[in-house]
Amino acid sequence: MFKKLRKIATTRAAGIFIYWVIRLYSATFRLKVENENQWLEELEQGNSFMICLWHQQLFIAPLFLARYRKYRLCVMISKSLDGDIATRVVEASGAFVVRGSSSRGGRAALKEMIEALRERRLAAHILDGPRGPAGIVKDGVISMAHQAEAAVLPAAVLADRAWFLKSWDRFMIPKPFAKVTMRYQPKVKFPALKAEEDFENQRKMLENIMLPFLQLDK
Repeated sequence: MFKKLRKIATTRAAGIFIYWVIRLYSATFRLKVENENQWLEELEQGNSFMICLWHQQLFIAPLFLARYRKYRLCVMISKSLDGDIATRVVEASGAFVVRGSSSRGGRAALKEMIEALRERRLAAHILDGPRGPAGIVKDGVISMAHQAEAAVLPAAVLADRAWFLKSWDRFMIPKPFAKVTMRYQPKVKFPALKAEEDFENQRKMLENIMLPFLQLDK
């Protein structure tokens, strides 16, 4: 029965339904967005950005994807049943989906994602991927930032009251009427790679910026 329901959830109609359920639930939040205006102005001037956050904080993604609907930003989603469901929800928000991950279809998806980012100039990316481990920044974001000549926008979703699921990432669901803050950190524009160790140094730097916003002890 559960497998049948998950299969139904991969349909376009189900994606639209799930999207609006999350949107209506999110409407109860006392929402605040911090440090958004500057990067939006730069985006309008022709600069490119990747909004990056942890998988743990994805619950209100439909709300923010819809917020930037006019840019039809691009998002990479894994080739899996859960990815099929997520794709339908993300498409309902108006975003452009690239299918693939580090484990399935990664190279082709990375190339398509870079091309989409160059064209659309705005992307959203999950730093620790669809399977984790939590708090480990995957290599793809560094490669995409360099090849698409995009700045990285570290972002965090914070809630004063939330449930944390017993999943690999301690997935967070803000409680009804919670105070929820979407906080953008200063953009990161990686310098050109001049030595082999520069790639790992940049990956680690981004990881260190983002780790304070991950809540695994809940």
